[in-house]
Amino acid sequence: MPGSAHEALESFLGRWSGTTQWEATAWGPARTAAAEVVFARAAAGLAVTMSYRHTDADGAVTEGVGVFTMDPAHPDLLWYHVNSLGLPPEAPARASWQDGTLTIERRSGRGSARHTLRIDDGQLTHAAGLRLGSASEFSPFMTTVCRRVPEPAPIPA
Repeated sequence: MPGSAHEALESFLGRWSGTTQWEATAWGPARTAAAEVVFARAAAGLAVTMSYRHTDADGAVTEGVGVFTMDPAHPDLLWYHVNSLGLPPEAPARASWQDGTLTIERRSGRGSARHTLRIDDGQLTHAAGLRLGSASEFSPFMTTVCRRVPEPAPIPA
């Protein structure tokens, strides 16, 4: 495994656009939203940010920014932190690689959320599931599917 978050997440870097499908839950009905995701280098390559924006059909927007950093003692492990809901910050979550899939598990007193990110044939898929209370399985609640947005041509000097 490479020695920096930038190297580990190289294939994710850039701007992505697509759709997010939300499953019906106790918090709301099933719906689809436009999705934008940007992975960018930060801190001289020691970190990578993941910014996302979901825009619902009614114009409601949900945004968030996460930060991945490498654990120098365990190069197969990334740390991830995000706080997009206005809640007090939580401890960073572990993120790890397995068979080309980046998996992030976030635990709280309410339960666990598992996010998986993978790129296959130029398509970024971000799937998330929840395990609340005493549930033994994760229930899917969100799937985002995106394609890379081409970088704009540089402005001639």
